[in-house]
Amino acid sequence: MEKLDKLHIVSESDGSSIPFLRGILTRSLQKAGMTFEEAYATASGLRNRLGGAGGLTTIQLREKVADYLIEIGFGQYIEAYHHNSIEQSRVSVVTSDGSDSPFSKGQLADSLAICALPQDSIYEVATAVENELLAKDIAEVSTKDLTSRVLWFLRELVGNTSADNYNRWVEFSHQDRPLIILIGGTTGSGKSSISSELAHSLDIVRTQSTDMLREVMRLLIPERLLPTLHTSTFEAYASLPTADSDELGSDMINGYLTQSSQVAVGVEGVLGRSAQEQVSLIIEGVHLHPELMRQIAEETDALVVPVLLAVLKAKRLKKRLKGRGHAIQTRRSERYLESFDQIWQLQSFLLSEADTFNVPIVPNDDEDQCLRAILQTVSSFVNKA
Repeated sequence: MEKLDKLHIVSESDGSSIPFLRGILTRSLQKAGMTFEEAYATASGLRNRLGGAGGLTTIQLREKVADYLIEIGFGQYIEAYHHNSIEQSRVSVVTSDGSDSPFSKGQLADSLAICALPQDSIYEVATAVENELLAKDIAEVSTKDLTSRVLWFLRELVGNTSADNYNRWVEFSHQDRPLIILIGGTTGSGKSSISSELAHSLDIVRTQSTDMLREVMRLLIPERLLPTLHTSTFEAYASLPTADSDELGSDMINGYLTQSSQVAVGVEGVLGRSAQEQVSLIIEGVHLHPELMRQIAEETDALVVPVLLAVLKAKRLKKRLKGRGHAIQTRRSERYLESFDQIWQLQSFLLSEADTFNVPIVPNDDEDQCLRAILQTVSSFVNKA
């Protein structure tokens, strides 16, 4: 690992260098058409291959990426990858405060994610805007003018609904009101991966996992004081003094709610910091049950968007839990499968609560469709606001 840390990328323009970042390469490969899993695996494999290669220029890195794509059978993505990597715009985008930055079709495409459109439609609009700017030899465009052009092409190529959603999103982005997205769901529902994709799509730099908050709290609070905090969510019932083996389903939910109320203290701290700094935030975790989501929405001035992820077929959820063994310890994956009945009961409880508290339920059978559904939900909340 020490050697990998020495790998850095040197800019040809000014000689500055930054560490090789697997996440940036993953995103570039996704823009070229690869799935997240393919892109992440490719970026990880290349990083391991490069090892302690020291400094590489951006041109050298592109060449190595292309060679590696051919080697692993993904040569069809090279042209799109090169196009995205070397994109240099002659157009400057000027903000209201007078600062400017180069126009980027990729960044524009990312901003269009809120429209919840298929990827090809997003890039069709972004390409149309870019082509118009270049065809008219426009060297400088204000953000207001750029938004107007985007709206025009959205109406012409996609429809009024997408244009209206984008316009309201731009208006909301110019306000000081932060956006807080709460993503709940049981173990194996895909909360962390969806949250990562959503953060990138909406340019939200802060994400927080309730599991991480729980780990921090475990370090600060001894097990003898809060035993329910020091066990898995679906096994916390065993630490309850009133646990009754004949009432396993009820006890399991009580244990879950007890642990969730304890972790909620950490969630409140994160929300308080977000409110103080007026920054948007995504919080994900099994501890975000629908009633807590409603409570958060009532106690903050931010725009709160609650979502509950669900895997509605038992076989599919089991497959996901089994697959987690490739990313984490296999022993832990086996423990999830052994506790599958409790996990499934917990999801049933969360679904029922979501229905009671009007929390949108989004099935996560396909990651792209799930992400688009959440973006549509966010857009709906922004429109209502």
